Amino acid sequence: MSKKIQPTTNNQQRTYFMNIGSVTLENQTILAPLAGITNLPFRLLAKEAGCALVCTEMVSAHGLVNKSSKTERLMDSLPQEKPLSVQIFGADPAIMAAAAGLVESSGADIVDINFGCSVRKIVKSGAGAALMKTPKTAEALLKSVRNAVRIPLTIKLRTGWNPTGDQAFEISEIAEACGVDAIAIHPRTAAQAFGGRADWSIIAALKKRVGIPVIGNGDIACAEDAIHMLAQTRCDAVMIGRRAIGNPIIFSQILARIRGEEEPEADLDQHFEIMTRYLRESVAYFGEEIACRMMRSRLGWFAKGLRNSSQFRKSINHISTEAEAIERIEAFKESLQV
Repeated sequence: MSKKIQPTTNNQQRTYFMNIGSVTLENQTILAPLAGITNLPFRLLAKEAGCALVCTEMVSAHGLVNKSSKTERLMDSLPQEKPLSVQIFGADPAIMAAAAGLVESSGADIVDINFGCSVRKIVKSGAGAALMKTPKTAEALLKSVRNAVRIPLTIKLRTGWNPTGDQAFEISEIAEACGVDAIAIHPRTAAQAFGGRADWSIIAALKKRVGIPVIGNGDIACAEDAIHMLAQTRCDAVMIGRRAIGNPIIFSQILARIRGEEEPEADLDQHFEIMTRYLRESVAYFGEEIACRMMRSRLGWFAKGLRNSSQFRKSINHISTEAEAIERIEAFKESLQV
């Protein structure tokens, strides 16, 4: 097994504990659920970098209840990534409750409900961000799920469908009353997707309105941003999504900043070791053919900001074997050392 990223936390020195219901987190960093990205190999990279809580990509409640093997596989887990949160989406209270029960029986530590996805087909089904328009449905859904499981229940939402935050505040207050244990908020509107700027003042306002933990998400590009969000909003933890892609060491950097220590920086050897391990563990998990198709785009995440990155991305467009991918990675690394 290759060398792992060394987490900045250990059993002798823990500076912060956060509770989500009965689950205790070792620090204030959380990996956001990212569709098509936060699979098991990727989550392990984040966990090894010190991330306190990792989350699956969003899982269809209908798929779980209908016993879709493809859907069920999204919940695959290993002990070393615990605690694990599984995010589900749907709009039918009974189906969501049944799906949450399956999440609990799978061994997951937390079940999370998606209130923020604004992809058209999700919204059209009444799920995701559409639930922010229908508070009565949201309330029925949350009560049904809360009654179905004993493990902690969380939700992840957006500002809503307008920039005031009123919908986020209403849904959050309903959620707290229904027994939800924590709320993660990405303060962009559903229409914004990832455009514009995240309005951190919504996080701060929400923190004043509810008594359960609030997790801030959005526009954390570096460790310093995470510290600013914690200070400005008084949120209980920060959730990192897009900036962890290709750069899982961001979790170690945030933890060092929280302690007032110097940020660890991955040298070139460590960066390429992480990239290579991500490839190899993906091949081991998905199989060579599927993993190599995935790696045609995903290895490029790790090249962002590096010299010759565009040439590297072109070179991996048609990789079909692990050996071929390793060859391209090594050639890229050598090109940076010239």
